[in-house]
Amino acid sequence: MIAKAEVKYIQSLAHKKFREGEGLFIVEGVKMVQELIEEKPTAIKKIFAIDAWSRQYASSVPPAIDLQLLEDFELEKISLLQAPNEVLAIVQIPQPPISGFVPKGITVVLDQVQDPGNLGTIIRSCDWFGVENIICSMDTADAYNPKVVQSAKGSLLRPTIYYTSLEEFLSLLPKMPVYAAVLDGESIGQTVFETPCLLLIGNESKGLSSSIRAFATKDITIPRKGKAESLNAGVAAAVILSAMTN
Repeated sequence: MIAKAEVKYIQSLAHKKFREGEGLFIVEGVKMVQELIEEKPTAIKKIFAIDAWSRQYASSVPPAIDLQLLEDFELEKISLLQAPNEVLAIVQIPQPPISGFVPKGITVVLDQVQDPGNLGTIIRSCDWFGVENIICSMDTADAYNPKVVQSAKGSLLRPTIYYTSLEEFLSLLPKMPVYAAVLDGESIGQTVFETPCLLLIGNESKGLSSSIRAFATKDITIPRKGKAESLNAGVAAAVILSAMTN
């Protein structure tokens, strides 16, 4: 039986200030939790699961991880999903220091990307295209927001995600190509991309702030064929990364 205090504590992790204070976030779902067990077991602090999950997967849980079995109705109490999915893990939030960043391949830099779904899609796309580092402005959505976690799927903990002042970060970097995704740049089909490099992606409605765009060495764009005003940040990032890695 799960204690009321523990239920309340887990529910509090739905809120950013509690996640930041505790340094923990929630991962739900059979596939996502299993990937964590296989790839990042030391990040898992505790697993809550129903018997159906336990019968199939409990043997894969390292002894150091606390596994607590719950009844279905108890999992519903702590789940952040409308339809709880057998298992929930409490996971340590990575907090890599920006001083440890080393440019490698393509680094995606996000300026005020505020929609959790877009951020999750970008993280997943970065994982697909082999991007190892994502740099986020302090006002970009929280990567450990439940909506981002679900959108990113199992990709969340693969790229290293940093939060920092972008102006300070960009001003201290060694000279390298910096590509800004804008509406009036050079076609990505004509651009010869060099690495290591940075790819700047801006806010969903406002685009890149002028102070961040000023660091670009080349403006690039996805050629428009139809009449849509723009692409959302998640789609744009995926299309550009595909062009950059081909």
